[in-house]
Amino acid sequence: MALAQRKIIKAKPDRVSGTQPEQMDGGIIGDSEIIFSVLKQIADAFVSTFPRTSEVVVHDLSQPQQSIKHIAGDITHRKIGGPVTDLVIKALHQEGRNIRDRHNYKTTNSDGRVLKSTTVFIRNSFGDVVAALCINFDITDFLNAAYALDIFTSTENSLNGSEKAETFAKSIAETIEALLQQAISKIGKQPSSMSIEEKIELVKELETSGVFQIKGGIDQAALFMGVSKYTVYNYLKKIRAEHDLNRF
Repeated sequence: MALAQRKIIKAKPDRVSGTQPEQMDGGIIGDSEIIFSVLKQIADAFVSTFPRTSEVVVHDLSQPQQSIKHIAGDITHRKIGGPVTDLVIKALHQEGRNIRDRHNYKTTNSDGRVLKSTTVFIRNSFGDVVAALCINFDITDFLNAAYALDIFTSTENSLNGSEKAETFAKSIAETIEALLQQAISKIGKQPSSMSIEEKIELVKELETSGVFQIKGGIDQAALFMGVSKYTVYNYLKKIRAEHDLNRF
């Protein structure tokens, strides 16, 4: 009798919700619950391995306005119940069930720190996309270390002519990013690690390179620096005032 009572009863799969409920010992275990349980384990394991530099977010795509079901680590300072990202919304809209994973792409945090990110879309047993596993890895300190080591590895020619002659960009945003990276390399730090004086010097480099003559240049520079566009305007105002003063 005890064995009969412990028998697993499989219900008819619910195609709409994407769950396949199973009743075991009086409890319901669904397809989605198993998926999210496994994703949480993966997220916690990854962040435990790289605790200071990583964050893993589990999104429930059935609730885009409050999709964050679990978050391990604290790189982007989001919380459980937060919304899905614009990248995921756009990808789902454009690709639907055929959505592809995004691996190792660059993002910038709200405080200007540079991240490497990966987004993996998870399907249930019906092939429906039900979740996203998003990995963010903070590479800011590694970039700063690379700049610091550059003086030991660069030759005389590369030090004297470190600027790239030309970048063949596919969009104006890529052109602006190339100019931003060239300016950042001159300062030798990522913007999130710069002092106010170094940020002003960075803006001066961008002004010299013509970034702010391009539509959207100030907005993109502000995003990279982790400051508001009004802060960039204030830096520009100070730089231009000093320049005008030095002319007399």
